[in-house]
Amino acid sequence: MMRLLIVLSVFLAVACVLAGAARAEPKPAAPTGLVYHPDYLLHDTGPYHPERPDRLRAIFTGLETSGLMTSLLRIAPRPAADRWITTVHTPAYLGWLEAASMQAPVQLDPDTRLAPESLRVAKLAAGGVLAAVDAVVAGRARNAFATVRPPGHHALPGRAMGFCLLNSVAIAARYAQKKHGLKRVLIVDWDVHHGNGTQTMFYDDPSVLYFSTHQNPYYPYTGQAKEMGIGAGEGTTVNVPLVAGSGDTEIVEAFRNKLVPAADKFKPNFVLISAGFDAHRDDPLAGLGVTAEGYGSLTQIVIEIARRHAGGRIVSALEGGYRLEALSDSVVTHVGMLMGRN
Repeated sequence: MMRLLIVLSVFLAVACVLAGAARAEPKPAAPTGLVYHPDYLLHDTGPYHPERPDRLRAIFTGLETSGLMTSLLRIAPRPAADRWITTVHTPAYLGWLEAASMQAPVQLDPDTRLAPESLRVAKLAAGGVLAAVDAVVAGRARNAFATVRPPGHHALPGRAMGFCLLNSVAIAARYAQKKHGLKRVLIVDWDVHHGNGTQTMFYDDPSVLYFSTHQNPYYPYTGQAKEMGIGAGEGTTVNVPLVAGSGDTEIVEAFRNKLVPAADKFKPNFVLISAGFDAHRDDPLAGLGVTAEGYGSLTQIVIEIARRHAGGRIVSALEGGYRLEALSDSVVTHVGMLMGRN
């Protein structure tokens, strides 16, 4: 009888363990997040301007046609608070924008127009990237793509420039650090134009690694390889200028040979992408030859870096990209890669 009781006890214990294991199936991976708000279409750049609302419409059409849209987690943006904006922009600049908005429309430089709704929309764009950071840090999203405009990476601490009013990705880097305690942030900028604003904001800061590939010589005529940071930030700016005609082979090589070792040394806690798609071979504003598949390769390299060092946490924000079909195809490939579909 005693042996029978022992056997029964062992059997019940094993059954309980197996039942518990069955119940403890791994959770499905969190979805990729998508930030969007219809008010992003209200930033009025005027007729014939390449940075136009149709860019976002083309992206949405591509995501819907590809079937990706239904699997994306929608993340609602909110306007970025001034206290986060002024972590990278001067209060005087923000005040000047507020005053200029009262006189809008105003041409801030030959490329950059401030319409009556533009500053509100720019704050909503920056806030959308912050909302994406919150969702990824909380685990609601595995990673996220922010379909925002106006773009931001040319915006300097005290000046609008190159279609850009507020530097959304730079604001998000400081937000990740100050709000979420993520000390080391990697910013990967593959826009065809050098992100001079982002570089300036973190040029002496060892807590942010800024990596940029861009056409050179080309607007804004910054981003030489010798620009590597100063003071405590020396070595945490990595520029890889590319000559006109460079394509997938050259840019992927730059990511593998320059970004990967720099990121592995830096060990970021969070990764942001300034995702400009104007290095595409069909883009009218530049002369590089990257394809949609090439952007997929770049995305995969960044995903692998984030997995090794940042728990997979990535937020990507739209910068340039002006040929609508090329932009749509590239974003679909990029987002599909973030989703693990490619």
